[in-house]
Amino acid sequence: MDQPEIYDLKGLKCPLPVLRTRKRLSTLPSGTSLWVETTDPLAVIDIPHFCREDGHELVQSETVTGGHRFLIRKS
Repeated sequence: MDQPEIYDLKGLKCPLPVLRTRKRLSTLPSGTSLWVETTDPLAVIDIPHFCREDGHELVQSETVTGGHRFLIRKS
């Protein structure tokens, strides 16, 4: 199985991380996983909410140096 792509959104402020994640996921086939990396402190609220609203699976969420990263599987 291929490693998930890393989508670097560090430095972007709300709502850009969610908007860019939505746009990127729209180009991927269902079942594809994507790591999203962000420094926006609101992303810990916004990304899980986006996944619930759009029906994607939030596989993993972790705090990393300087921000957060999220593993999302497209529905």
